[in-house]
Amino acid sequence: MTRMTEFEPKHFEMQVKDQIAVIRLNRPDRKNPLTFESYAELRDTFRAMVYAEDVDVVVFGSNGGNFCSGGDVHEIIGPLVKMDMKELLAFTRMTGDLVKAMITCGKPIIAAVDGICVGAGAIVAMAADLRLATPEAKCAFLFTRVGLAGCDMGACAMLPRIIGQGRAAELLYTGRSFGAEEGHISGFWNAIHGADDLETAAIKMASRLAAGPTFAHGITKTQLNQEWNMGLEQAIESEAQAQAICMQTRDFERAYHAFVGKEKPEFEGN
Repeated sequence: MTRMTEFEPKHFEMQVKDQIAVIRLNRPDRKNPLTFESYAELRDTFRAMVYAEDVDVVVFGSNGGNFCSGGDVHEIIGPLVKMDMKELLAFTRMTGDLVKAMITCGKPIIAAVDGICVGAGAIVAMAADLRLATPEAKCAFLFTRVGLAGCDMGACAMLPRIIGQGRAAELLYTGRSFGAEEGHISGFWNAIHGADDLETAAIKMASRLAAGPTFAHGITKTQLNQEWNMGLEQAIESEAQAQAICMQTRDFERAYHAFVGKEKPEFEGN
């Protein structure tokens, strides 16, 4: 097993407390852009989360009033225009691997978004399981505005499942930004909180999940993602097998005894 408290990331901040890992990009003066290095380190960190015994929930937070301004213009965009196809494909596969790692890390991820959340930053928020925002949040899948397709890092597969095909198509074709109210109505944001309350709300939600049946939460995350590619009969059978596994856990037994005793169950994740 792995302990995330043993990790010392160089290209972002991470604190682990009470089974919750809080991650923040650490370039607030530039609205927290991603670099080649931070992409790769985030990918490796989420891959390691699968085996982390000291983390049950991840909060991907904002820093300095902003979430993420996407790929750094000077450190990523500039070098990309000079790369050949082989190098470009290695880069785009690496960025996609970050999304894959978030999806398969086995832990619920909560994005707490303040201010700018655009480009790859919007993708990171999209790849989270739950998304909280402030009234100042501005989100955009702006790839077409820089001459690229809207199909970046899984956006054409994932965004329609969150907000619907028509809304997703419009945002991915135009690259326009949307604010907190529109994002909340469309279902992209789960809730809106004031800037001073955003991280508190995210930690409160994370604490609630961390206190729950965490093994079962991992199964829920797996099924939510695997069932994208299943027919209904296959999904129902897969859920039957998943639930049978959860019924063998001590947490299921604890919940039963707590219910009988008219007490609140105390889950331990096993």
